[in-house]
This record gives sequence, C-alpha cells and structure tokens, in this order.
Amino acid sequence: MVMSDSANKYGQGSLLARTNLTLAVSSLLIATVSIAALNIYLIDPIAGQSANDEAALLVLSAQTWVELPPDARPYFELELAQNHDLIVSAVPRQVEEATLEQPYLSLLQDRLRERLGEPVVLLEGDELIWLDVSMGGHRLQIGFSPDRRDIQPLYIGIIIFGLGAAIVFVTSLFIVQRITRPLVQAAERVESFRGGENFEPLPEQGPGELVSLARNFNTMAREISALLSNRTTLLAGISHDLRTPLTRMRLALELLPKDVDPKLVERFERNLESMDALIGDTLRFARGTSEAQQMVALEPFVLDVVESYDASIPYDGKSAADLMLPLAAGALKRVLTNLISNAQQHGSSVRVCLDGGDIHVIDSGPGIPDEFKEQVFQPFFRLDSSRSSITGGSGLGLAIVQQLCQAHGWRVRIEDSPERGTDVVVSVPV
Repeated sequence: MVMSDSANKYGQGSLLARTNLTLAVSSLLIATVSIAALNIYLIDPIAGQSANDEAALLVLSAQTWVELPPDARPYFELELAQNHDLIVSAVPRQVEEATLEQPYLSLLQDRLRERLGEPVVLLEGDELIWLDVSMGGHRLQIGFSPDRRDIQPLYIGIIIFGLGAAIVFVTSLFIVQRITRPLVQAAERVESFRGGENFEPLPEQGPGELVSLARNFNTMAREISALLSNRTTLLAGISHDLRTPLTRMRLALELLPKDVDPKLVERFERNLESMDALIGDTLRFARGTSEAQQMVALEPFVLDVVESYDASIPYDGKSAADLMLPLAAGALKRVLTNLISNAQQHGSSVRVCLDGGDIHVIDSGPGIPDEFKEQVFQPFFRLDSSRSSITGGSGLGLAIVQQLCQAHGWRVRIEDSPERGTDVVVSVPV
C-alpha cells in the first residue's frame, strides 16, 4: 500500500556503499599483511645483512690501516674516502655520542659490538657518524655519512603497498560501479514503474547477468502494462455497455402505468441509481491515470476542495503557505473527494489538516482495526463489521485512491486519529 522511500533504499546501506566499504577494509587488510610480510621476510633481512656488511667494512678498514706501513696509510685513507666514503683518522675528535634516531644505526652498532667483542659507541660530529675504536695500539676514528644507509623499511612498505592497495581499490571501485550502477538504475525504474504503457525500458547492456535481469524486467513490465491496459479496456467497455440497458430500464420505468405501486417504483429507482453509481466507480477505477502534471499552489487547492462541500468542514493548514508543487490536479482532487466523502459516511464529524506535503482527512468514526488497514484498499472490500452496513457504497473508493496515488508517486496510509476515528494521510513529495 505504502510506497517505499527512495532515500532509505539507495542511501543508507546501499549495495554500492557496502561493496565499497568491504573493498576498502579488505584492501587495508591486504596492505597491512603485505607490509608485515615484506618487513619480516625482506626488508629486515636485507637491512641486517647490510648492517653486517657495513660493520665488516669498518672493522676491516681499521685492521688494514693498522697493518699498513705508516707511509702507505695516507694513500689508503684517500682510497677509502674516494671509493667507500669513509674517513679514517688517527687524531681523535671531540664529538658527542650519536642519538641513533635511525633504526639502521642501532642495528649497525649491534653488529660492530658482535665483531669487536666489546661495547661500541657511535659518535656524531662534523655531519658524520664516527666509530671510535682501539686497535693495534692505535685509537682510530672512522667516519661515514649518516645518510649512507638511511633505510626506513616501514615507510618503504607503506609507500609500496599503500600505492598498491590504492590501485587495487580504485580498480575494484571502477568494476563495482560498473556492476552496481545498472542495479541502482534497475531499482529506480522498478520503484517508479506504475504499470503504464509509456515506461522507460532498462538498457540491456553490461555483464550477462545484468543483461538477463534487464531483459526480464522489460518483458515483465510490458506484460504488466498490457495486462492493465486490457483490464482497463475490458472494465471500461463492460461499464460503458451497461449504461445502455440501464437507460432502457429507466425509460421503461417511466412508461409504467399509473396504477403501479409507487413504493415498487421507488425501489426500482434506488436500485438503478446504485447500479449507475457502481458503473461510474468502476469506470473511474478502470481508466487508470495518465493526467499530466502542472504547478499547483497546494494550500489554496486543498482549501478549494474542502469548501466545495455543502457541509462545513474544519480546515487547518500548517507550514504549507506558498508551497508550489507539480501535481496532477484532477487526480488529487478525486483522491481528496473520495476520502472526504468516505469520512462523511462513516464519521459524525470530518476535518482536514495540511502539514507541509501531508494532507490529513480525519473522521470521528469507529476507526479501522490494524489488521484491515491494508485490505481496505483492495477493490470491493467493505469493512461491514466495523462500518455501518446501511452506508452503502461500491467498495471502490479507497481502491481508486490507492491507484491514483501509486500512479502519481504519492503515498497514502491509514493512522489512528486522536479522536478514536481514522486519519487517512496522503503524502505528496515536496
């Protein structure tokens, strides 16, 4: 009976949002596991081996310098400086202990301590890192650039796999959008389909499953439209053809002799009027809704419908002033007329309230039980156990209301009135 709210369907918890969130979480997990694996099985071993090689080079340089003749040492120092960026000095410098902010320097200090078999302190000064070592009766200082082995495995891993995860996520997002966009489009078409013949078919393109879905929906929509059209034609034709024998019966009733019982004639006339009303309701139900929309000032329109009744109907308008909406005016007038007439039949008093785009028709009748609030919109359904059995009616009034509301994208629902009666609400999208 009540149309679903598109915002609830395609906003929160949509397939696109959920799939994107799943891909984002999975990409982050893949990146985290990859970074950990890279750090444990690749970067840490390489950094350890590099620090071990660096420690071996420093110790070997000091040992070689000690073993060389004094006159050959300057040439060796020059070769180390040119080819290995190492500075070997037998003249101690006054430098401070290095802070070892780089993880590699801590690793190098550990490797040097293992090779020399004694505590090692790295110093920092003159923009170099210095190893202060005693060897062969000499106190040597070997300096090297702090950027020489500036390895940052964590950042390297984040950059490599962060970019990889981003590429995976963007690619997945593109693929998911290709899949979900047709699904969202199909959901919107299904939501807007009202059984009319002028529906816009879904494009039959994309993956095979989506093509099959679109093809089946288009086929189903055409069949439903044809079925509704045939039903309309059939009901309209039967109702129209019944008008001819009904007219003949009226004529025959007028030609009856004067001595016929007046009460019998009156009963025939009432029956003919009931048949005529039933035929009229059936025609209105069968003709469907193809009325074009036009801009309508909602509050003056509703007030005009209320004031068209002979009986005074209380009206209350809230926050609806100057509200202009595209509406099928004739269809909305028929909806309100049916609801007000139905409320007048079943309640001692009727009032109409307008709150934004919600139109309330409230009666003070016995109300409608919750289990029947859906069924009353079915054609020819009458709630005789809750309504007066002498009120008559064809049972098509609320069915026509629902059909018109569905056709024009309005919502109709039944609520309990504070006065114990019924509150029928027609919601027009603002």
